[in-house]
This record gives sequence, structure tokens and C-alpha cells, in this order.
Amino acid sequence: MVDPQQTVPPLPTPAAQPDPHKFKRRGVLFVLSSPSGAGKSTIARKLLAADPWIDMSVSVTTRPIRPGEVDGVDYHFVDLERFREMATSGAFLEWAHVFGERYGTPHAPVEAMLSAGRDVLFDIDWQGAQQLFQLAGGDVVRVFILPPSMAELERRLRSRATDSESVINARMDRAAGEIGHWDGYDYVLVNDDAQACFERVKTILDAERMKRSRQSGLIGFIRGLVR
Repeated sequence: MVDPQQTVPPLPTPAAQPDPHKFKRRGVLFVLSSPSGAGKSTIARKLLAADPWIDMSVSVTTRPIRPGEVDGVDYHFVDLERFREMATSGAFLEWAHVFGERYGTPHAPVEAMLSAGRDVLFDIDWQGAQQLFQLAGGDVVRVFILPPSMAELERRLRSRATDSESVINARMDRAAGEIGHWDGYDYVLVNDDAQACFERVKTILDAERMKRSRQSGLIGFIRGLVR
């Protein structure tokens, strides 16, 4: 099994760095949340494909592995006993119960990526976003994605043709509760067009990267200017 506390993606080449001046900076913990079916997974995939300086946080989960999934790539799959051990030892930045299973974000690889100036993408719900903000508020940027309507959300869920009627109803009930936490986010977007929504998300990420508080290498540059 891949160790969820040690896995860190390789660094890209310096030429791929988003800041043209290549100032050293601390990375962003970039959270995307939405009700199931609102499109955050599509936008996350677009962001990962377009930007070599952001990596997906690979969650630890107790749910069974599905056909086509790879341990350590899609999730770190563990049993309930191992998950409890990790939670007790403080190995998670956040964790939550979701549809009867447990999901958590391992601390060590995220901190390693942040320190290297990489950005980390999180596909987590409002509970996870709140826990993450409480632990690492200054590094966290929270984006909530809304569907254009509840009718459209239900249409998207049904169009997947993967869930039973009871599961769809449960997802719609959960969606109403998740939307009620919209005011716990820094940015709220309506996904009525996936490409347009992705472009707005990318604009948010680019702007957050340039915040003075994250530009640790800027201090030395300014000192050199005013000698």
C-alpha cells in the first residue's frame, strides 16, 4: 500500500513556475466544494491539466476501491482501524464522514508541497473546508460552486445513470444542506457554463498566488532595490 503520509508529487521545472520573477513563495491550499453534480470534479480536472504548479490532494478513505482506481493516485485506501489510528495520531489536516465512509487529508505531503511553493487542490465538502481553515487559515482559499438551479442539479445527477433513485434523493437532500453553508467560503461561483466557470476559478487562483503575504521571496528583492 502507498504510504499516505509520505507521498509528494515531483516538482516541475522552474520554467513552469507561474511567477515570471520566480520569487520564492508559499503555496495555496485551494479548496473546491460543491454539491454532487454541480461540476467541481470537471473543473478540478481542467485546472490540473492546465496548470503544472498545482497538485490534487490525495485523500485517505475507508471506502472500497472501485474498478479502474489506483491506490495512491485516486485515493489512499485503508481499513477503518488504520484510519482511526491516523486520526488519533493527528495525521489528518481534516477528516469527515461522507455517505457512511470516512475521508481525510494527510498532513505531511500537503505541508511538503506548500513549503516547496506548490499549490494543493482539495475536492472536499464544507466540513472539511471549515476544519482546514481552522488549522491553516492563511494558506487556505475556499471556492464554492453552485448549480444554476436545483432542477438542473437533479438533471445532471440523473444523466450520470450510475445512481439508484434512493441515492439521487439522498444527494439532493445533502445538496440543500451543503448550499446552506455558502457563506463559509471566500468565493462563490455559479456553474452554468463549465468552461466559463473554470476560467473564473483559474483567475482566482492566479490572483491569490500573487498576494503579498505569500511572496516570501519579495522581501529580499525589495531590500536589493533600496540599498
